[in-house]
Amino acid sequence: MGTKKRLVITDPRAIRALAHPARQRVIDELFNGKVLTATECAELAGLTPSAMSYHLRALEKWGIIQRADESADGRERPWKAPARSLVISSQSTGAGRAAGQAMVRSTADAVINMFAEIDADDPWDDVSSLSRSRLWLNHDEAKELGKELTEVINRFEKKRSSKGPAPGSRQVSTLIAVVPSPEQS
Repeated sequence: MGTKKRLVITDPRAIRALAHPARQRVIDELFNGKVLTATECAELAGLTPSAMSYHLRALEKWGIIQRADESADGRERPWKAPARSLVISSQSTGAGRAAGQAMVRSTADAVINMFAEIDADDPWDDVSSLSRSRLWLNHDEAKELGKELTEVINRFEKKRSSKGPAPGSRQVSTLIAVVPSPEQS
């Protein structure tokens, strides 16, 4: 994986490039430390290798993913993430806002689908949770809330070993959203 800690995407066109569900699936894996070939990415996303190659090149164009060293047999060059995490920072412009909303919608849908797909008899079902609340915060407090929630995730992320997951661990997806409600008139 890349040595940079975070890749921050602000360009509306790059954010829009992230919104495709097949790209989202692959980005999830790459930013979780996997190095995958186009064929492996295609299998994950349910696409043909040639269709997936198109999507991978589109993501590469925006610096969202990059080529890794050649595979052992030299026939296919795998892909990797250029950083440990991906941060979407949509701008207040119309295009940036629309692209950011498309990305949020795609990401939220993926997490909601995970809730629907977990088996009732899965022993890890008891850790599944979704919390929704409304708070009255000023602008600085809302920023602080988002920062502190991210710090909690980062604290657990730092516990990961570069040698792979600890015995008995399982991948857990998180989604943090701090969204201001429309102003009341």
